[in-house]
This record gives sequence, structure tokens and C-alpha cells, in this order.
Amino acid sequence: MLLPCLPINSKPLLSLLTNTRLLSCTTASTSTSCIACATTIPITPSILKQCYSLTHAKLLHQQSVVQGLFSLVTNLVGTYVACNSTASAISLLERLPPSPSSVFWWNQLIRRALHLGTPRHVFALYRRMKSLGWTPDHYTFPFVFKACADLPSLSLGASLHATVSRSGFASNVFVCNAVVAMYGKCGALSHARNMFDDLCRRGIQDLVSWNSVVSAYTRASDANTALTLFHRMSAVHWMLPDAVSLVNILPACASRAASLHGRQVHGFAIRSGLVDDVFVGNAVVDMYAKRGKVEEANKVFQRMRFKDVVSWNAMVTGYSQAGRLEHALSLFERMREENIELDVVTWTAVIAGYAQRGQGCDALDVFRQMCSCGSRPNAVTLVSSLSACASVGALLHGKETHCYAIKFILNLDGHGPDPGDDDLKVINGLIDMYAKCQSTEVAQKMFDSVSLKDRDVVTWTVMIGGYAQHGDANDALQLFSKMFKTDKSIKPNDYTLSCALVACARLAALRFGRQIHAYVLRNCYDSVMLFVANCLIDMYSKSGDVDTAQIVFDNMPQRNAVSWTSLMTGYGMHGRGEDALRVFGEMRKVPLVPDGITFLVVLYACSHSGMVDHGINFFNRMSKDFGVDPGPEHYACMVDLWGRAGRLGEAMKLINEMPMEPTPAVWVALLSACRLHSNVELGEFAANRLLELESGNDGSYTLLSNIYANARRWKDVARIRYMMKRTGIKKRPGCSWVQGRKGVATFFVGDWSHSQSQQIYETLADLIQRIKAIGYVPQTSFALHDVDDEEKGDLLFEHSEKLALAYGILTLPPGAPIRITKNLRICGDCHSAITYISKIIEHEIILRDSNRFHHFKNGSCSCKGYW
Repeated sequence: MLLPCLPINSKPLLSLLTNTRLLSCTTASTSTSCIACATTIPITPSILKQCYSLTHAKLLHQQSVVQGLFSLVTNLVGTYVACNSTASAISLLERLPPSPSSVFWWNQLIRRALHLGTPRHVFALYRRMKSLGWTPDHYTFPFVFKACADLPSLSLGASLHATVSRSGFASNVFVCNAVVAMYGKCGALSHARNMFDDLCRRGIQDLVSWNSVVSAYTRASDANTALTLFHRMSAVHWMLPDAVSLVNILPACASRAASLHGRQVHGFAIRSGLVDDVFVGNAVVDMYAKRGKVEEANKVFQRMRFKDVVSWNAMVTGYSQAGRLEHALSLFERMREENIELDVVTWTAVIAGYAQRGQGCDALDVFRQMCSCGSRPNAVTLVSSLSACASVGALLHGKETHCYAIKFILNLDGHGPDPGDDDLKVINGLIDMYAKCQSTEVAQKMFDSVSLKDRDVVTWTVMIGGYAQHGDANDALQLFSKMFKTDKSIKPNDYTLSCALVACARLAALRFGRQIHAYVLRNCYDSVMLFVANCLIDMYSKSGDVDTAQIVFDNMPQRNAVSWTSLMTGYGMHGRGEDALRVFGEMRKVPLVPDGITFLVVLYACSHSGMVDHGINFFNRMSKDFGVDPGPEHYACMVDLWGRAGRLGEAMKLINEMPMEPTPAVWVALLSACRLHSNVELGEFAANRLLELESGNDGSYTLLSNIYANARRWKDVARIRYMMKRTGIKKRPGCSWVQGRKGVATFFVGDWSHSQSQQIYETLADLIQRIKAIGYVPQTSFALHDVDDEEKGDLLFEHSEKLALAYGILTLPPGAPIRITKNLRICGDCHSAITYISKIIEHEIILRDSNRFHHFKNGSCSCKGYW
């Protein structure tokens, strides 16, 4: 028997159900006798209201039919609604003739669907109601408008608005407020404002109207208009703000420009007593936290009489976004200790905190804990998780997150509305993750999957940044140009410009970089944002124009450590060590405390300028005067400093005295010095150490091969080549590119693919003949083949940097600088030949190789032999 297992609190209901033994009847005849035997107790509305079991409801429904109580149908609808049996309630409503009083039950069903988070079911109920001839009332429409906002679906909302206007509800403030709120949540700010202004013209606006329009502007990040409307509401129209008003306006006060307004609203909340409302208290905490005033936020948090999980989340998120991860973790642990339920916002804040610090592994650990606790990640969680994957190159974890997003987050069925904000955020995060994990092909496919009209500036930026930092920088600049040509509505932000400038720096694309700089100045990007200015310094320095980098630096309204080190690095790359040390001195006067990176740049500048004594002095003072302990990278720089100066004994002594194991960078620096000074024995020693560390790359093998070739040990050269072939290491082909009049031209060794190749080789042959006449002798030791000197000279003749130079002379006007970039270190013969060529042409030759810049002019080079 089922009945004894069910709770029944009403004695009449218990009596009725006990005497009705329908469940024990097994045949039609016995059922009839059972009904006949049952004691007839009248079913009343009060009995129906006390029924909360679907089984009991069906029994009561059956008895009402037996007793002919058809007047209780609407009460039965209420009973089924209370028992969460929507299908049964709809079935009864479908049999009822439409009436204004019974619309209440349709509203209850629609409200229930809305409460359960199923806005599409709301529309299904609304359509069914209309198809059966029922007329919605002023309670129905607000529920359906809210469903439009929850989807969000502007087209459905606008269609419903038209229905409201035709149905005579255009003067109902309750319905009109719902229209304003719907347009605001769907991002149709102008429609929301028009509706609100219409309410004001007719004089039927109320506090909810003001709250709705203020909320719309706050949601659209238009803080100024939101604050202006809030002021008009309270100061002009004399409407006293309520808790909802404060919760709506406080997010608009989170911007730095509105800091005073935030304090004023907080003061009003205290005076009016509304601060004791937990929603208002949470909004105040969140406002201070988003402004970075976490101490003020914490004071409000501590004074709150009642805290919910949102209160805790606001503080955890605030600490996380402010970079104070330790405080965020401390609160996170307190929440666990006090058994406060951790929701998706709590977990996401901690994951994001780790990801922002670059602690991707820790972020992924927290993500696993979150999933194991049964908390379901949302779109923001996935974006933070993908950022963590990108920071540590965890491609497999990123793919797993991608699978989860396809299953639970992304709308990929093609039947829904356009991709929402959450979908696009996740897709942007996926593009960024794949690009930073060096899967640029997959990233490009993800990018292409987003239609042009749905891409936002972040979509373009993450793809451009992926190519700029981890792919082909040419593709980054092509995509940057395509963004302007194909989508006029997209305006690059500071991050977009920075990514494009990084690509320019990689390619030494000075012309393109100047165009971006001009765009920045024309469009007044907050007087050039700090990190854009830093990227401009880096771009100009790496494109051979360090003097313009200094001008950008001088015009910066504010500078950080990156600004100073970028300029010092630029001077170091160009062999202008004195200028680098001058900037270092100015940096100390600011004052900024030098760190390990600063000293690395200083030592680098000293090394590339032959300033050995200055470099030794700074290295010895690092720990004693500045409290910075030298790391392996500083020792590598010192080995490079000693090595370039030919003091290999001191370099080896420093290596032996290192307090830590020498890293591959240390041995590469020594090997490079051995190549420069033809020390075969020490070079072999350094190469063997690299092999022991399993850090042999094509550059290391090439250096050792060069050492052997210079010593004419051809068998050893052959052995090195065989080792490279056996281990699958391929030597990168030399490649040089030069900025010509009509664009960039690229050349490889012995390249005949250019349309002007015949003229290029004729020009180069003429130049070689002319410089031989003034003393140039080919340095055949740089031709790494066991052939005669004449053939070696021919091999040297075809080097890519010489071809690029000849093309530059052919295409550029007299006196224009020739800017060449090479992917490898310039060979000694090319360095010698270009030095001589600079004597007989009017151009300055600016060549950037993998190590530094060389400025050739009037028969001399800026490197002074330290390259």
C-alpha cells in the first residue's frame, strides 16, 4: 500500500483517502464496488490546498469527477501546480474556457518556469496560452519580458513589445518597466532610454522605472550616464533611493573617475540604514574591491552584521584581482573552515588569481578540486582555466577544457540565437590558449569559426597576439591590417596595438611600426598608455632607431621599470653602452630599485660595448650594494663579457666558481667566445658539457663546426654534421630581409627566386670588385666546406645578407638608410665586406642579426669588433 508511506497532515484528507481504496482494486468490477462502498466526504478548496503529493492530487481529482464537482477545476489546477505537475495543470487549463480570473494559473506556470531558469519553456507556455484563446494580463507580460532578457533575445523582446502596444498595456507602468529592463539586459540601450523617456513624458514613471534605466546604463558600462540619471532621480525628481537603487548604481561607482560618487553613495547607505541590507553591503564591498581599495572593502566586510556567500566572494575576488593572492587564499580557507558553501564564483576567483600570477599548475589543481566537489564551471571559470593552460603550455588540459566547453557551455547546434557574450569569451580564451601553446593552426580555425559580425576586438587581439609572440609575425601584421579593412566598427584597443608592435619589433618592420605610432597619436589613446609606450620603445629599438625610442621615453608622462629597462636594452643592442649606463644612472635617481632584470640588461650592454671593467664592477656590486644575488643568467652574461674580450681564462675561472650548476646559456656563451678566438680545445669542452645537458641545438653544433672548419679539421666538421643528421637536428638556413621601396624582400643563401635576381647579382659582383681594389680580402674560413679558396669565395658571395644589401642599393634612393635583418648571426666575411662597402656608397647600413645591431658607415661598424 502506498498511502501509509505518504505524509498527510489534514484529518479530512486522511479520512477521505483512507476510505477510498481505489489502489487495492484489481478489476473493473471490484473498482465499482469499492467506489460504491467509499464513504463520501465532500471535496472542498481547503482540502485541495492541503494536498502536496501528486498521487493524492490525482486521487482527489478522480473523486471530484465522481462527485461531479466541476467547479473545483481551477482549484485542482492550483493543486497540480503546488505538486510541480505542470503537464497535469496544463491539461486541465486546456479544457477550461478562457477567463480573466483563470489567467492567474497561466501566470503561475510561467512564473514557475522562469524561477527554474527555463526561459524557453516560458515562451512555450506563453504561445500555448495564446493559441488556446487566453488573453495575457499585466502580470503575464513582465514574466515573459524577463525571459527575453534571460536568454537574451532582442528580437523576441521587440516582438513582445509590439504585442503589448497593440494590447492596450502601453500605459501600464508595471509592464513598461519590464520593457525598459528587457531592452537594457539585451544591450539595446537606445530602446531602453526611449521607453523610459516616453514614461517620463507621460508622467507615469516610478522608482522602478528609474532603477531599470540606471541598471541598463550600468550594465552597458556607461557609468557617467548612470550617475547622471541617479542624480536626476534623487536631486531633481526627489525620489528617495531604495536598496535596489543603490545596488544598481554602486557598480558604476567602481571606476576611478567616480570614486567620490562611490563614497557618497556609501555615506547615504549608512545614513539611511540601507547598508544593513546584505545586498547593499555586498555591492559596497564589491565597489571598493573593484577600485583596488581592498582595505576599505575589508572594513565594510568586517562590519556587515550578516554575510552570505556573495559577501565572501566579493572579498576573495577583490584580493585576487588586486594581486594579493595570499589574502584571497586565506579567506578561501576560512570559508571552508566555517562551512560556507563554495560556489562557482569562489572557485573561479582563486583560479583566476593563480592564472594572473602565471601559476598555471596551481590554477589547474584548484580547477580539479572544484570539479571533484561537484561545482559546475561556468564560462568565466573556463576562461580562467584556459588562461592557466596558456601560461604553462598545458595543451592537453586545454583540449580537455575545450571538450567540456563544447558539451556544456558553447551553443554549437546552429539553432539558437547568435553567440552570446559567454560563448564568445570562451572561444576567445580557446584561441588564446591554442596560440600560446603554439598550435596556431588550431587557433586560426577557431578564429575562422567566428563569423565576421560576431568577432569583437578581443577575438582579433588574441589571434594577432598569438601570431606576434608564438607564430609568424608577418601573419600578425597581415591580420592587423585585415581587421581595419574588413570590419570598420572594430577599433583596436591598447592590447591590440601592443601585439602589433611586438610583431613589428620581431620583424624590425620600422615603417609599419611608425604607422601604428601615428595611429596611436591621432586617436589619443589616453596620451599613449604606459604599456603601449613601452612597446613603442621596444619596437623602435629593435627596428634600428634607438634615438626615436629615447624621444618616446622622454615624452612619457609616467614610466615603470619596463620603460627604463627597454631603453637600456635598446642602447645595449646598438653597442651604445655609455648611453645605457647613463639611463641606468637616471633610473636610480627616480628612484627605482634595480632588480635582477635591470642588472642583466646592464651587463648585456657592457658586454656588447666592450666595457669589461664596468661590467665587472656592476657584477661585483650587485649583491653587496643592491641586495641582488647573481643568477645563472648573470653568470652567462659575464662569461660572454670575458669571452668577447678574449679573456677565456677568466671566463673559465668564473664558471668554476659559480655557486650553482652552469646552465646551457653559460656554455653557449663560452662556445661562442671560442669560435671568435679560435680556441678549439676549450670549444670542444664547452660543446661536450652542452651534450651532457642534452641542450645541443643547431646553433651549438654550428659553432663547434665553425671552430673545426677554421682549424681545417674537416673530418671533425663531417663528424659534427653526421651527429646532427643522426639526432635529427637541422641547421636553420640563413635568411635576410630588407625594407625596399615597394615593401620587404626576403633572401636565402644563393637565392635566385627574386624577379630582379640578375640585377642583384650583377650589382653585388660590381661591389665586390670595387672593395677588393681598396683592400677587401674574402675570409674563406667562414665557408664551411673542404674546397679550394676560389670556390669558398663564390660560396661567401651568395650569403643572404649580401644579396639583401645589393637589393637595397638597387631600390632605395641615395642617402636612405638600408635596414637589413638576419635570422642568424652575421658571418665574419659579410661583416668585413659590408664594412668596406659602406666606404663606397652613400647609404648607412643598419643590420640586425640574432645578437645585436651593426651600424655600418664610412668604413666602420658600431660594434667595434664586439659581436
